[in-house]
Amino acid sequence: MVKPVTSVVIVGGGTAGWITAGTLAARVSKQGHSPTITLIESPNVPTVGVGEGTWPTMRSTLRKMGIRETDFICRCHASFKQGAKFSRWATGKDDDFYYHPLVQPHQFSQLNLAPYWQAERQQASFSQAVCPQEALCEHGLAPKLITTPEYDAVANYAYHLDAGAFSEFLKEHCTQNLGVRHLQADVSGVESAANGDIKAVLTEQEGPVEGDLFIDCTGFKSLLLGGHFQVPFRSCKDVLFIDRAIAAHVPYPEEQSPIASHTISTAQDAGWIWDIGLSSRRGVGHVYSSAHTSEEHAYEQLKQYLASSVNDPEALKFRTIDIEPGHRERFWVNNCLAIGLSAGFLEPLEASALVLVEISAAMLAEQFPDNRDTMDVVARRFNRTFQYRWDRIIDFLKLHYSLSQRTDSDFWLDNRHPDTIPESLKELTELWRYHPPWHHDFEHAVEVFPAASYQYVLYGMGFETRPTRAHHIDENRERALEAFRANQRAIEQLTQALPSTRTLINKIHEFGLQKV
Repeated sequence: MVKPVTSVVIVGGGTAGWITAGTLAARVSKQGHSPTITLIESPNVPTVGVGEGTWPTMRSTLRKMGIRETDFICRCHASFKQGAKFSRWATGKDDDFYYHPLVQPHQFSQLNLAPYWQAERQQASFSQAVCPQEALCEHGLAPKLITTPEYDAVANYAYHLDAGAFSEFLKEHCTQNLGVRHLQADVSGVESAANGDIKAVLTEQEGPVEGDLFIDCTGFKSLLLGGHFQVPFRSCKDVLFIDRAIAAHVPYPEEQSPIASHTISTAQDAGWIWDIGLSSRRGVGHVYSSAHTSEEHAYEQLKQYLASSVNDPEALKFRTIDIEPGHRERFWVNNCLAIGLSAGFLEPLEASALVLVEISAAMLAEQFPDNRDTMDVVARRFNRTFQYRWDRIIDFLKLHYSLSQRTDSDFWLDNRHPDTIPESLKELTELWRYHPPWHHDFEHAVEVFPAASYQYVLYGMGFETRPTRAHHIDENRERALEAFRANQRAIEQLTQALPSTRTLINKIHEFGLQKV
C-alpha cells in the first residue's frame, strides 16, 4: 500500500528551520498538496545567530513566501549587499583590493570579456572594466531607487540582515500567514519505525510528535541525521583551515553614518575580518585558523581593526564560535533530510551558508515526494546534487586563498601548498591559464558560483590567462571594446542617478512607518 506524505516535522528553528518551513508551506500549497508542517523549536537552545550576509536568491525566496520587502527591511534591520570587497588578499599591501560584485560582466551570456581586458592591459580593475557595481559600492550608492518596485533591481543585490531578528520575523510570518504549526519543546529521543524510518521524535513538553518526513535543522548538533542515523561527518579542514570566529555587534559612530552596501573582507595573517553594514549597526568578526595563530592575537587584530571606527573596542561584547569545516557524507537518509548547519558548514566567506539553506529548501519544495515510495528516488537525487554543490563551493572558497601572493605568514603559504588544494580546483586553474572561465567549464547549468564569480576572483587576485588562439580573440575585439565603453557610460549614468544606501534605507523605513 502506497503511503502518502501528509505530515512534515521540522526539528529546529533559526534561519534554516524557518526558511525551510516558509519555502515548503508556500510551495506545496500551490501545488495542491496539503501536508501539515510542524516546526519544533527548543525554548532552551539559543540559535547561532550568525549568517548576516545573503545571496540575491533571498529576494526570490522572500517573494515566494508572500513577504513584503519593505516589512522585511524594516523588521530585520536589513540593508543591501552588492557583493564583497576583498582587501589585502592578493599581496597584503594597504592598496590591495578587488571586488566580487553581484552584477555579471557586460554581455556575459554572449561574450567573454576576460581575454580582451587582459589583452588591452586595462588600467581599471577587472570588475570596474566589465560592470558598474564596483563604482556603485565605492561611492556608497544603493542598488535601486525608492520608485523601483519591491524586489526589483537597478543593479543586482542581496541583503545584509540581523539573523536573530530575521528568524523571529519568519516565525511570525510562517505561523500567522502560512499555517505552520509551532511547538516549543525539547527533543529527548527518536522512535523508529520497522523499516528504519523515524516514526516520531520524543519531546519533553509535547510527548511524541509523529511525521512522514523529518527535516533536521538542529544546527551543529545534527540530532537526527548525525545523532540518530549516525551519518559520518566529512571534514575539509585539510583544505579550508578556518576553525574559529570572534564576533561583535558594532554601533555606528553616528545615527546617520554611511552604510556600506557590500561585505568588506579584510585579510589578516591567519584569517580575515568580515564587516557587514546593517541599517542600525555593523556586524564585525574575525575568522581564523587556530593552528596558525592564538586566540589572544586574533582578538588583538580584531580590536586594532575596530579602533579606527570605535572609541573603545574593549567595551564591545565579543563572542567566540567554534567551526568544524565540512559536511555530512549524505544529507537525506530514509525519511530524514538535514538542512543548514546540521548538514554542514564551511566558513563565512562568500555567504554560502544561507544560500545552501535556500536551495536545499527550494529543491525539497519543487520535488516534494507525494508518497514514501518516491521519497527514496528524490533522496538519491538530492544527495547527488548537493554532494556536487558542496564540492564546488569548497573549490570556490579555496580559490580565494590559493591564489594569494602573500608570504608574510605560514597561513598563506600553507594555503598555496599543492597538498591542500583539491584536484578538481587544480585542473580548473591549469585550464584557466590558457582560456578564461566560461559556462562550459562546469557540469551543471545552474551553479551556486557561476563562471562570472570565478572570473572576478581570479582576475581580482592577479591571475593571468594567456590564450593560445589569438585569432579567435581578434574576431570580437571591436565588440569587446564597445562593451567596455558601454560599461563606462553605465557607471556615469548610475552614479548620477542612484541615492546613497543610507538615504534609500531611511526612505524605506519612512514608507514602512506610513503603512503601519
